[in-house]
Amino acid sequence: MQLGVRTQFLPLGKMQEVAAAARAQYASAEPFPHLVLDNLFDPEILRAIIGEFPKPRDIEWTSYKNVHEVKLESNLDEHFGPVTRIMLYHMNSAPFLMFLSEITGIRGLIADSYFDGGGMHQIERGGKLAIHADFNHHPATQLDRRLNALLYLNEKWHDDYGGHLELWDRTMTSCVKKIAPVFNRMVVFNTTDYTYHGHPDALTCPASTTRKSLALYYFTNGRPDEEVSGTHSTLFRTRPGENLEDRYGVKIKRLAKDILPPVLTRFVSRRIRSR
Repeated sequence: MQLGVRTQFLPLGKMQEVAAAARAQYASAEPFPHLVLDNLFDPEILRAIIGEFPKPRDIEWTSYKNVHEVKLESNLDEHFGPVTRIMLYHMNSAPFLMFLSEITGIRGLIADSYFDGGGMHQIERGGKLAIHADFNHHPATQLDRRLNALLYLNEKWHDDYGGHLELWDRTMTSCVKKIAPVFNRMVVFNTTDYTYHGHPDALTCPASTTRKSLALYYFTNGRPDEEVSGTHSTLFRTRPGENLEDRYGVKIKRLAKDILPPVLTRFVSRRIRSR
């Protein structure tokens, strides 16, 4: 798709307006700081991204199929279409980092040029992502993960398809907010050991439809003392009455952690996640 000559990937004027008004709303949001932004980006650009978004069998996606997650993702530059690539690079640029800092109050944000765990996400019918808190250190840079930005690309998304992003309270007793993954909606939220989120119920969309999004994660060198904890991978949690214990996987990962060096432990964990 050819974009018009007036196309602007980052709407700088609108970003300034949003940032000036959104900081108090962001800080006071429950169950943890977050903001839902609708229609921030040029829909022409997002439709171009949808047009070049690879189908589930078009590329070699990283595939997760286990008790916690059934999803596809790709962070490889060669898998990004030209418009997708430019969009991701703009969302890692200095103006966008300053925009996010103004909203969140987090200074010194650092973009992840590796797109580790991010990039393009796609969920097919029956897919899901259990409630979790995200990994807290970048595996390559060891920077502290502080912020997520999820941009949804789903036109004509029906509410009964599911796939709503759920935000849960710190005690995992209730879902405080559900956010539909509709077209041109971006959700920004803090990432700590207790920012529990996910879309835990299997999608019921038609087989020809998928839940598409771009995911970007942002880091800092250090974090507030009250947020500091040991390095960990994704922390999955169960909802009241839910049993998602992958007993075999848990036992193998615990054994690996006890007897193997860290690099081999991470390899074993990745193999279990992709079973």
